[in-house]
Amino acid sequence: MTRHPLRPAIMEAERLLASAGVDSPRVDAELLAAHVLGVERSRLPLIPMVDPAVVDALHKVVRQRMTRVPLQHITGWAHLGGLDLEVGPGVFIPRPETELMLEWGLCTVDGADAPVVVDLCTGSGALALAAAHRLPHASVHAVERDPGALAWARRNAEARAAAGDTPITLHAGDVTAADVLSDLDGRVDLVLCNPPYVPDGTEVPPEVAEHDPRHAVFGGEDGLDVIRHVVGVAARLLKPGGHVAIEHDDTQGAIVPALLGARKVLTDVEDHPDLAWRSRFSTARRV
Repeated sequence: MTRHPLRPAIMEAERLLASAGVDSPRVDAELLAAHVLGVERSRLPLIPMVDPAVVDALHKVVRQRMTRVPLQHITGWAHLGGLDLEVGPGVFIPRPETELMLEWGLCTVDGADAPVVVDLCTGSGALALAAAHRLPHASVHAVERDPGALAWARRNAEARAAAGDTPITLHAGDVTAADVLSDLDGRVDLVLCNPPYVPDGTEVPPEVAEHDPRHAVFGGEDGLDVIRHVVGVAARLLKPGGHVAIEHDDTQGAIVPALLGARKVLTDVEDHPDLAWRSRFSTARRV
């Protein structure tokens, strides 16, 4: 059997993905090749030659990606906080920029003996599970209203517990409900939230428009329908000195801090940029 060089196959995959309008064709081509080969992306340079079946399999998944099926739906996982989490149709795909909010939040509870962490709008469970992975002595709670997303979160939670992480507590609930997690009022050290925040009518890429659940992306006319409730929930849950971090649209860098600052029990309100210096998440501390 004649073997084929891998590098030209990846270059052709990159060309095809670029022609289809994929934002990061080189990265996606390499990740798809690594997926087909069952190796880490960093090991691709160590595999100069591959069987024809590998080239065929790569071409197949590239064609799928060209239709703008999310990369994470093809590979079956997304990465956040050092974890690979299962994702697929029916659940929001965690984004790399959320790592910044996660790291900020974890720094606020660094050194705490047994912090209580809450992830509102958990989706796949990404933030909650990343927190539990990094904070083995923490008590982590996650809230999700959508049954489909909750099933993905439960699957990921079971996998992480089996891998040795401290189990999290999943709650089927709506963050807009007045009594959500009321048994934790005044007891929480850190509230994290990546809510639906894109204003209705905003043009989004096909990967988002056609594959992410709409209710996990869009947050009403101004994108703040859920965030307004989250601010109130956080103010109620946090104990004195506790912190909240809320991800938001890059057009909301003034209004979300204003919503936080309007709560008399919240102070030290700040807005934070992402790696492209776009406004990305807002934070505050309970007085």
